[in-house]
Amino acid sequence: MPKHLSIENDGIDLLNNIQAYVINNTTANQAVQRGSKTICLPFDQQSYSKLVLDPIAYRHHIEEQYAAHPELFPSAMEHGFELHDIRPASTKLGIQQRRIKLKANEEVYSICPAYVMPYMAGFTKDVKDALLLLNFGVPYWVLTEIFGHNDMYWYRLSVSIGRSSIVGTTVKDPKKLPQDVVADEKHTSLHGDKAYITTTASESCVLGASVCEGTDAESFTKGYGVFAEEAQNLNPEYQPSTVNVDGWSATGIAWTTLFPKVALVLCFLHAFIKIRERCKKLGSVFTQISSYVWNAYHAHNQQIFSQQIRRLREWATAKLDSGIARDKVLALCKKAPSFAKAYDHPNAYRTSNMVDRLMRWQDRFLFNRQYFHRSLAAAELAIRAWAIMHNFRLYSPRAVGKRTDGKCPAERLRIQDFLTCAFPCNVLELQDNFCLVDVYQKQFSSLFE
Repeated sequence: MPKHLSIENDGIDLLNNIQAYVINNTTANQAVQRGSKTICLPFDQQSYSKLVLDPIAYRHHIEEQYAAHPELFPSAMEHGFELHDIRPASTKLGIQQRRIKLKANEEVYSICPAYVMPYMAGFTKDVKDALLLLNFGVPYWVLTEIFGHNDMYWYRLSVSIGRSSIVGTTVKDPKKLPQDVVADEKHTSLHGDKAYITTTASESCVLGASVCEGTDAESFTKGYGVFAEEAQNLNPEYQPSTVNVDGWSATGIAWTTLFPKVALVLCFLHAFIKIRERCKKLGSVFTQISSYVWNAYHAHNQQIFSQQIRRLREWATAKLDSGIARDKVLALCKKAPSFAKAYDHPNAYRTSNMVDRLMRWQDRFLFNRQYFHRSLAAAELAIRAWAIMHNFRLYSPRAVGKRTDGKCPAERLRIQDFLTCAFPCNVLELQDNFCLVDVYQKQFSSLFE
């Protein structure tokens, strides 16, 4: 690890334990990709203005960062680099940047300090409080009243987070990509027309969120393909073992197209909900049905599960009158082979409860903004930004250590290599699907407290 850098601001060590890491930037909509070539590295804000004017010290700093974190740089960096030039000070913040040229391919990259937001929109220490409020649904005009600027400034600042890779931001180590995921679609609207958000989740983290305008297999393949591409950019050989789906055929086709070896595990809860919706007025009969269904669900192995399903089928055939209730119970029994696949994968999700809980947060986000009214690309950026901010949303301090193991979903996922949580503040994309995110590692509360 590099030496910790720090700068004091009202008693808060804002740059303590700064680390920057690589994420691969891929989105379904090419309009989201900017194609810039910028490498973002930690610098001491107080000494940066002098360091950038000293070529020897500046080069030494880059070499130190490359030795500590080679993943921050393009692969061609191993063949060496040279200082290319120094850019004029930015009009917005008065910050100068140097550029380096790689010897291997002569490509030129700008070096941006980590304490600066994308496009020189401001300093990270100046927006941390606003991001906390924005993360809990505070409207842009309130941020303007409290922190100044204007509504469009805060909107652009928030959606800029969506330009990063959701998978790359949340999962740093390719070896820790989840092998078992849950997938579902959220109904929403775009310009008043129906739209759908293909959502992929694991361990209470949103790993994929993309807006689709159709419900066919081709549209869903494109939507879930965003998650697939980002995950395979992190690990080209990535193949999830299982995915829990609700039974919609287009969803299954999309996942088997993207991951031919994945096992589709049908959501048991969805099958029971269909029974409950039609049988809950049957009183004691519904109680018996529920008992049979959940006894089967809690079976310890596939053999007992199959026996319980057979008993349920026999009971329903003998005791239930012909009608919708009986049809739904027999439909659940018919799907038993799809439910039983979970026994071959002990860590597979058997229900969609987790993604359903995440979609409740998604509901709040969509309602607060009254859904999507701009372009598809703007909607894509907005939902991606929501996903990343959700993954790093702080739990209540009262819950930490009692009902949850981490300070936020990303930390709970146990995917970070450091003890405290991280949050991407500055997302700068590169032309060759190479993207850097500044991560403030001291505590998640250094940005959101």
